[in-house]
Amino acid sequence: MNLHELFLTERDAIRSGWIQELQRVSGNLAGRVSQADLMKRADEMSGLLVQALQSSGGYTVDTVDFTILDRFFDEFARDRVEQGFNSEETATFVFTLKRPLFERIQARTAGDAQAMAQLSWDATELVDRLGLRAVSAFQRMREAVIERQQHELLELSTPVVKLWKDVLALPIIGTLDSNRTQIMMETLLTRIAETEAAIAIIDITGVPTVDTLVAQHLIKTVTAIRLMGADCIISGVRPQIAQTIVHLGVDLGEVTTKANLADALALALKRTGVRVVSGGEAA
Repeated sequence: MNLHELFLTERDAIRSGWIQELQRVSGNLAGRVSQADLMKRADEMSGLLVQALQSSGGYTVDTVDFTILDRFFDEFARDRVEQGFNSEETATFVFTLKRPLFERIQARTAGDAQAMAQLSWDATELVDRLGLRAVSAFQRMREAVIERQQHELLELSTPVVKLWKDVLALPIIGTLDSNRTQIMMETLLTRIAETEAAIAIIDITGVPTVDTLVAQHLIKTVTAIRLMGADCIISGVRPQIAQTIVHLGVDLGEVTTKANLADALALALKRTGVRVVSGGEAA
């Protein structure tokens, strides 16, 4: 007897024992996964596993075409990530197959120690490989979710504010890196095109430090803004940042800088032909 024959003849018994084992070890997952879902997943994986074993003739695990189960593991892992499972809980779904599998092996090979030992070893290797595949799929899906969330956070951390007609502002908080600069540039240029703004203010008051790389990112952004036909003002240049830029020997070229956002806005309004006066002066 080989694994393929075992699954064909004992599939219902293995499935039933598997469900019971899942329910036993998954008591702390109440409310996160239903019995119907466990049964559905067990049925689907059992069917695919029979196909994979059949493709190899069922004689050796090394020839099993595990790629047949890859799509199943990807979908399964995606659901588990969204439901808040960890890698151990995800792998448990596969590893709980061992007990019912060994029980059926013992029942079918009783009295034949050699056949029991060989079949048990094949079953152990099979379940271990399935478990590794499930964990690998879980890690890929979790990394994809983390990457998507990071991208969404970057987009949220680059709000473009319309301060006045033809004047936009982009307050930056935190450290600038290549990914964030790219998103910041795309967001700002899109808003400039939509509003036909003449001036964009980049406020770096919330940027803790400015090194050569950050300065280069700012210069690239200013250059892109000018290519769109708009002007750019950098505000929030504190004394410490000014000294750092000088010590680094970074040439900001013809970039206009101001100490704070208020001064930058006043300059932007002046350039757009708006004159701001106090209440007494207006009277």
